[in-house]
Amino acid sequence: MRKSVNRQPAPEVEENQDKEPSFEELINIELIESGEKERLMELLRERLIECGWKDEMKALCRSFIKKKGRNNVTVDDLVHVITPKGRASIPDSIKAELLQRIRTFLISAAL
Repeated sequence: MRKSVNRQPAPEVEENQDKEPSFEELINIELIESGEKERLMELLRERLIECGWKDEMKALCRSFIKKKGRNNVTVDDLVHVITPKGRASIPDSIKAELLQRIRTFLISAAL
């Protein structure tokens, strides 16, 4: 039996089990287990509503649907078009506030 030249061999199952989680994965686990991730998500939702970001995104979606026609747009189309605009339009003050909360959490969790 010939082996494929282009395909990498499948990793052994034991290799994946011994792998240590990365620092990023450890932080994510701690955020989830402590409930801080959900609190940060709720804070983000509140701030985005307060600054009008959510209404702005809703208007962009409606405009895109109106332009393309209701029957010619899928959720994937909306996500593809709106996501870059949405990410770029989040106010820097909200990003800074969330980053500071994450830093504070990491210091208190001693990670």
